[in-house]
Formats: sequence, structure tokens, C-alpha cells
Amino acid sequence: MAVFWGITLISFAVIHLAPGSPTDLQTTLNPQAGADARMRLEKLYGLDQPLHVQYVQWVNRLIRLDFGMSMSGDMRPVWDKISERLPLTVGMNLASMLLTLLIALPIGIASAYWQGRWFDRASTVLVFIGFAMPGFWLALLMMLLFGIHLGWLPISGITSLDYAQLSTTGKILDVAAHLAMPLFIYTFGSLAGMSRFMRSSMLEVLRQDYILTARAKGLGLGTVIFRHALRNALLPVITILGLSVPGLIGGSVIIESIFALPGLGQLFYGAVMARDYPLIMGNLVLGAVLTLAGNLLADVCYGLADPRIRSAREAR
Repeated sequence: MAVFWGITLISFAVIHLAPGSPTDLQTTLNPQAGADARMRLEKLYGLDQPLHVQYVQWVNRLIRLDFGMSMSGDMRPVWDKISERLPLTVGMNLASMLLTLLIALPIGIASAYWQGRWFDRASTVLVFIGFAMPGFWLALLMMLLFGIHLGWLPISGITSLDYAQLSTTGKILDVAAHLAMPLFIYTFGSLAGMSRFMRSSMLEVLRQDYILTARAKGLGLGTVIFRHALRNALLPVITILGLSVPGLIGGSVIIESIFALPGLGQLFYGAVMARDYPLIMGNLVLGAVLTLAGNLLADVCYGLADPRIRSAREAR
């Protein structure tokens, strides 16, 4: 809990250090809005109070699960704006994470077992190409090829104009077609790091004495890899997964902007540009919760992957 409040305190102070304020952006482009109008807006938003007073007031609202009202756009409640965009961003990133695991873990295991052979070399070249290729550049190339030249996939949004007239199956296929390219970009960019971590971890485990003993006893390949080696090799991967949970929001800004997806990344970017402090803090609070949840999830998965860790905790 102390970590959470520390994150909010630092975030609240940092966003107020940025030049500009919501009142500046709302009055600069209005020739009829003078200094009096700006002062009234600052009083309305509570920006005329000292920074520590503003933080205490914000914390009091947060304890009641009140994220406040947005200072830009339609002035709607912050949680309403976040909740309507949350399913798309989290769903896309979770689907990408699942696909990454399903593809990267077998590649890493196979590369470690066949170290130095053609599969290891080919997968190494492929994943490093993916690691070095900027996501936004690959997205533009895919939009140009599959969206414009071939016309197979739509290049923006999540639904077509005739979405309401489609059948249930047609609606599912339409959404899937719109999200195919963004999902591929998310997954392809994560394959390199995850597969390399899995490969290096598996190589280290395969050199252990108990693995050599198991192979000397004549145990099959599947038994040695999946029963004896995989659990220990998964520990570094679990750490990476725990650290990647906070990126469910921040890592979506570029892709959501390119494909015009109404997700949290685009909402957060717009809030920063508009100096919408309540909306920025709402997103940062969500990021802090995901960070702590990722650490907790990693700890739980450590115990599931390695019973020795669970036994040590119970012994305490």
C-alpha cells in the first residue's frame, strides 16, 4: 500500500511540473477569455489551491473511488471515460500476451534443445529481425500492403460502417478483421524478447546435473524437457510477464494512434496533451494497480512453477 501511495504522490507532482495547464489551453484560443475567465476556471477546478492541498483533496476522492471529472472535452466522469475504453486495450494486450507465450515458449525450448542447428539459427535471425523492426513502421507497411494494395483488411477503427446490419457471425468476423493487424504487431514485437529469454533459461537448466542424470537414465525427450526442465526454466519468463503487466496501457499509445483504435493508450495521450490532470491521474492509478498486480501474480506463479519456493514461504 505504501508503494501505491508513493507512486501516486510522485505522479501527481510530476504532471504538475509540466508547462501549461487546462485553463491555459481552454482560454488561449478564445479571444474573449481574459485573465478573469482563467482565474474563475482555476477556482472551479481547484487549481488555485497549493499543490499539497490539491493532492489531499484528490486522495480523499480516490478513497471514495471517485476519480473526479475530466477537465477537457465533454467534462464527463473520469471513470466513465476509462471504463468504456478499458476492455479493448486490456483484451488486445492479453490476447497478444497469450499468443506470445504460445509461440515464443516452444521456439525458445526448441532453440535450446537444438542449439547451433538450423532451427536455432533461423529462429535467431527471425526474432532479431522482429526485435529490430519498429512497430509503427511495420504497421504502416502492413496497412499499405494488406489494407490498400490487396484490400484484405481494414486499416482503422474496430467496426465497419455497416456493422449494425451484419449478422452475429458477421459482426464477430468484422471486429476480428479490424483487430488482426494490431494484434499481429503487438505479438510480433514481443516474440523476440520472450523467446530469447526462454532459450537462455532453458540452456542453463539443460546443463544442470539432474537433467544429465535424467537423460542418462534413458528418460524420453518429452519427460526430460516438460517434466524436469521446463518448470525451472519458466522462472525468468514469469518475471518478464510480471513486469509486462503495467505495459497493458502505456505500450498501446502508438499502435492505437496508428490504427485509430479507441483504447486507453489514445485516451491517455490525449489527456496528457490537454493537461487533463484528473484523467491523467486516473490512468496512472490504473497503471499502479496493474504494476502491483503484476508483482503479486509473479509471486504466485513462482510458487506454482517451483514448489521449493512455496515450501520456503510456508516455512517462514
